[in-house]
Amino acid sequence: MMFERIAPEQHDTLDGIPEPAENPVLVGHHEARDALASAYHAGKLPHALLFVGPQGIGKATFAFHFAYHLLSHVDHRLAPKRLVSPDVSSSLFRQIANGAHPSILHLTRPLNDKTKSYKSAVTVDEIRKVSRFLSLTSHDGGYRVVIVDPADDMNTNAANALLKNLEEPPARTLFVLIAHSLGRLLPTIRSRCQIVRFNPLADNEVLAVLGGFDTGLPASETERTELLANASGSPRTAILLTQYGGLEIAGALDQLLREPRVPVAQAHKLAEAVAARDQAIAFSLFNDHALEVVATAATAAARDGEIERAERFSQAWQDLRIAMSEADTYNLDRKQHALNMIFRLHDTLRM
Repeated sequence: MMFERIAPEQHDTLDGIPEPAENPVLVGHHEARDALASAYHAGKLPHALLFVGPQGIGKATFAFHFAYHLLSHVDHRLAPKRLVSPDVSSSLFRQIANGAHPSILHLTRPLNDKTKSYKSAVTVDEIRKVSRFLSLTSHDGGYRVVIVDPADDMNTNAANALLKNLEEPPARTLFVLIAHSLGRLLPTIRSRCQIVRFNPLADNEVLAVLGGFDTGLPASETERTELLANASGSPRTAILLTQYGGLEIAGALDQLLREPRVPVAQAHKLAEAVAARDQAIAFSLFNDHALEVVATAATAAARDGEIERAERFSQAWQDLRIAMSEADTYNLDRKQHALNMIFRLHDTLRM
């Protein structure tokens, strides 16, 4: 499906795929839809919601749909008990989609003006926009909505700044924090939010999402089954796997890790492929799969009762995550980072 992009591009924008703010279709998550729409109708909406679940399953799309619901029904008593779908022809939808609605503040990883690439964190300067936003009077007496996506990308200063806003928000203010990893948020932030958990989509729901985009779904049933197994209920992951070489990257890394000793030539070939200047998404896919390999090993060890080994894998996961963050923050050589990851992973799996 071809579409006219009207939303500002973000750090994780994919070609041909709508941003959450401009996506009129929300698939799945019916329990959360009904619960939050009913809470708003009853006048019992909390001031802060924390949407938690895997990346790419529709949490941000849900957040913008819910914001549309609030702003199109200013009097909560007259709001339907079920979430309304946006009217794409309405001025409200287009204002929200292009980031121009005065009652919505969307905070995410900002663009670095010097490097023209996106920063690796949601910065304190972004969060400082909240106080200015909330100091303004709502233009229609309705809700003001602050969406932080992803909240677990906030650095420490940003998280502490947001905490102050969460402690005493003005009336008719809603914070929606979107997190892929609950453990990366400050406990004090978690305690001030009502947590809403989002589950991975079912296979038929993933296919329903992909069917609405021009994603080049595999033609054969076998290939679709393999894709769904690797996507783990995330349409975004499925798109990355099919359109950005994710399956090939994961397969190449897995093959290297199965070898008794890392084949140096093949390791360099993979590192070069994912580290090229125009391969930011491939580089991210490589890192994500590396973390997934260690997380899977930790889960398997814990399931087998090997608690000490599982803890070593968990610590290795943290160490790898720090290495990835440092490579991003300090703009380290990507090829060398990828090579280091391959050899560290190989050693880690033989602990």
